[in-house]
Amino acid sequence: MEEARRTRDLALQRMEKAAHRFKQENPGTQAEHVLSLTMVELAEKLKEGSLSPESVLYSYMGKALEVTQEVNCVVDFIHGCEDQLQKLKKQKEKGLLYGIPISIKDHINCKGHVSSAGMVKFLGQVKEEDSVIVQVLKSQGAVPFVKTNIPQTMINYDCSNLIFGQTLNPLNHQKSPGGSSGGEGALIAGGGSILGIGSDVGGSIRLPSSFCGLCGLKPTGNRISKLGVVSPIIGMKSVTGTLGPMARDVDSLALCMKALLCEEMFRLDPTVPPLPFDEEVYTSSKPLRIGYYEGDGYFQPSPSMKRAIQQTRKLLQDAGHTLVPFAPPKIDYVVDELFTRGIFSDGAAHLVDCFKGDIVDPNLKSQFNTYRLPTLVKRILAIILKPIVYCTEFIAKWRKLRLDVILCPVLGPAFNHGYAGKLFAATSYTNLYNVLNFPAGVVPVSTVTRADEEELKHYRGHYGDPWDKRLKEAVEGAVGLPVAVQCVALPWQEELCLRFMKEVETLTHGTKRNV
Repeated sequence: MEEARRTRDLALQRMEKAAHRFKQENPGTQAEHVLSLTMVELAEKLKEGSLSPESVLYSYMGKALEVTQEVNCVVDFIHGCEDQLQKLKKQKEKGLLYGIPISIKDHINCKGHVSSAGMVKFLGQVKEEDSVIVQVLKSQGAVPFVKTNIPQTMINYDCSNLIFGQTLNPLNHQKSPGGSSGGEGALIAGGGSILGIGSDVGGSIRLPSSFCGLCGLKPTGNRISKLGVVSPIIGMKSVTGTLGPMARDVDSLALCMKALLCEEMFRLDPTVPPLPFDEEVYTSSKPLRIGYYEGDGYFQPSPSMKRAIQQTRKLLQDAGHTLVPFAPPKIDYVVDELFTRGIFSDGAAHLVDCFKGDIVDPNLKSQFNTYRLPTLVKRILAIILKPIVYCTEFIAKWRKLRLDVILCPVLGPAFNHGYAGKLFAATSYTNLYNVLNFPAGVVPVSTVTRADEEELKHYRGHYGDPWDKRLKEAVEGAVGLPVAVQCVALPWQEELCLRFMKEVETLTHGTKRNV
């Protein structure tokens, strides 16, 4: 562990030297200007040559160092990015992400670096090649430059491990940035990265996006290659994990998906269906039939979560879309049976095994202790058929109402530190769509008001049990923090999901600023 921390510190020093050297050699670089551009604007300026890839990379390097000093989100510097940049400039073809610096979640392999998963077991295992997603990003001209922090094991939605410590939320240091892609959430929200790649098994892209006020997309499980990713969990049968983008706006997510869904990815991983990005669906403006629900009947939403849905629903209705009430069937069964048992269909044996020679992070303790129970192991028999039956039932209900998409809550606002590990079941709003394997994205639409905070005092939850009490404590003290909604489409319809997210973003943008 000491060694790993030393390696990180040296990497950050190396990054600082590189950024400092560039600044001295190029005193005229307008870092503030570079950092203020949206990703689409940045891509445009890089392509036409009015900004150099160096000025962009080193501006983001400098900002990422500032952000990580404040919130502890960067765990490694991908030092090969400087050489990659020089090679990139010599290429005739400019990819869709030419010169865009990208941050990568810790457990996604980068050649010459460790993917720790926040666990001692994986330290010292230097990867010999890039994961497929990193290879594809590079082929499109993107420049991966840092790796970011995660919670130990990544099955927790906080962001702390005993190797690299706790990552803070840049919007409020008393709050968690969410997880497990929490380092990504913190770095992008702090302005130190413009596009990040996270992963999502129960909400790990969507929860940090919600907690940090970002846009994030969890695609259908196999739309993007997962080859070259480290995980301490094996045997997930009824839950589908996936990689996806996180950024400050929906257009950035769309551009990233468009870049990833290319011949190079289909060649490197033939198990990924060769479906290129459908621009026509993304840019369409035909009215949508939108199912919606304010609560799932399992975990009562916080006042701001509920208000976010009500306001967004009204804006969509006023804009000419049709809104139809929808209630997801049997949600308690989904969380208890399909999600929790489905993640650990090997009885969590492999996970427990990964902890040999390791210490459990305090934020994970209450959750981890249940994985060691032999009775639980006996009860968890690999569930393979149940989710298929449930999924069929869910789609039948969707079809009957002739829906295009669904609008529903995402957990938020950001939790106070230490609560995520004690509220595993509160991820019901996100993990439903891992069980169903539907694409789902998150868009910030508002901020917590004093009225929300006042109403929270009367929050009882559906059951009035310790979990409900904990949720209330977890979200307290969040005035001014972002509140998001979740947008969902049927499998393989990422473009429609993004189109719906864009609609929500456009409509709420007008109202968001003056809440």
